[in-house]
Amino acid sequence: MTTPLFPPPASGTAITMSADGKLQVPNDPIIPFIEGDGTGRDIWKSSVRVLDAAVEKAYGGKRKIHWWEVYAGEKAFLTYNNWLPDQTVEGFKKYLVGIKGPLTTPIGGGIRSLNVALRQMLDLYVCLRPVRWFKGVPSPVKSPEKCDMTIFRENCEDIYAGIEWEAGSENVKKVLAFMKENFPKEYSKIRFPESSGIGLKPVSKDGTERLVTAAIEHALRYKRKSVTLVHKGNIMKFTEGGFRTWGYDLAVAKFRGDVVTEREGWILGNKEADANLSVEANARQVEPGYDMLPPKQKAELHAEVEAALALWETHGAGKWKSKLRIKDSIADITLQQVLTRPGDFDVIATLNLNGDYLSDALAAQVGGIGIAPGGNINYATGHAIFEATHGTAPKYADKDQVNPGSVILSGEMMLRHLGWDEAADLVIKGMDGAIGAKTVTYDFARMMDGAKQVKCSEFGTEIIKHM
Repeated sequence: MTTPLFPPPASGTAITMSADGKLQVPNDPIIPFIEGDGTGRDIWKSSVRVLDAAVEKAYGGKRKIHWWEVYAGEKAFLTYNNWLPDQTVEGFKKYLVGIKGPLTTPIGGGIRSLNVALRQMLDLYVCLRPVRWFKGVPSPVKSPEKCDMTIFRENCEDIYAGIEWEAGSENVKKVLAFMKENFPKEYSKIRFPESSGIGLKPVSKDGTERLVTAAIEHALRYKRKSVTLVHKGNIMKFTEGGFRTWGYDLAVAKFRGDVVTEREGWILGNKEADANLSVEANARQVEPGYDMLPPKQKAELHAEVEAALALWETHGAGKWKSKLRIKDSIADITLQQVLTRPGDFDVIATLNLNGDYLSDALAAQVGGIGIAPGGNINYATGHAIFEATHGTAPKYADKDQVNPGSVILSGEMMLRHLGWDEAADLVIKGMDGAIGAKTVTYDFARMMDGAKQVKCSEFGTEIIKHM
């Protein structure tokens, strides 16, 4: 048997999954962690103290995390000459739930991104990014308190599984020749084929359904008001448009009693306002361009109205208003409206690239990427890695200076994922208290009047004090 590079702790119990797909969390779980590179060293020392204090205060010693350091990134390379040792991946596989700081991306050949590698190896198909504002945090918008959203970003398809061919390469010439011969209409859309790089992006029904299922289950568990499917389906009809269609179909097939689509709400509301409203008159109110529709589309719209009205017993007479609203929004207008109308959004389910843009744009509204938490989760297998969403910032490393908020709040997400909500609530209470008292790290202190600047480690102490 191969001697382990870094053996797990002698005490503690593994988290498991039950036959019915529920996470079984012991009172003494073993949690693998990657300290992280650069500032990760400072951040982890502060964060682990906060998380341990929250668990101790919430459960009075009846529960305790047994931390197990596993290695990836620069520290792994310098220690074991391996950017991502097999034992690290196996550790996350065996113990299911873990946490990590920021990692250095290897330069040159090999693994392009350690973060992406871990997500793909464990099939962590949900990138979960909650966005909320803590009172007092500097923000570039007037009403950051209205920004309270949770993004479910698809983690394994779209551009993360994209295939590209470099312009001028032999491979791209083969692809272009194949397209020219077999898909001449599509080929004609390429304006400059001789100097074009070509890319493919896969978006599947299976991938969409598991992401949207996770988003809806989260929204129902936490009593959120809506799930918005964000896409660019008006242009990419069979990938992002497919995501929209499959998302709606999944919602009404699997969660019919708990959800109402936005258009169903319009139709039912129209009937409630006028009990004598005909199907055609209802359709006219739903679709302002009704008179210009061809007969086939009118018939489809009538069928949609009739299907919605058939829900009257369970959804009519105002009952639909208490259901989870399922709606969709085009990606570009969404990026505008999360700024101008943030209250319209609650839970967002979207593809990889859209989610990348949205999560960073929303983080900017509530204090920046430095305190933005994230989690990568496979709800079917129970595997989850929670992580800092920012980089390693090596020039600030070992100075005990940076904001540890991203890892602390990722730890709060992890505690909630374990079902330890009482400890998670204490982390939020402590963060609220420390920021409210204006005892903050330099990134916030320089933008807050009357703030007391503290070190990374001292900020952790302040959070614990305010629990």
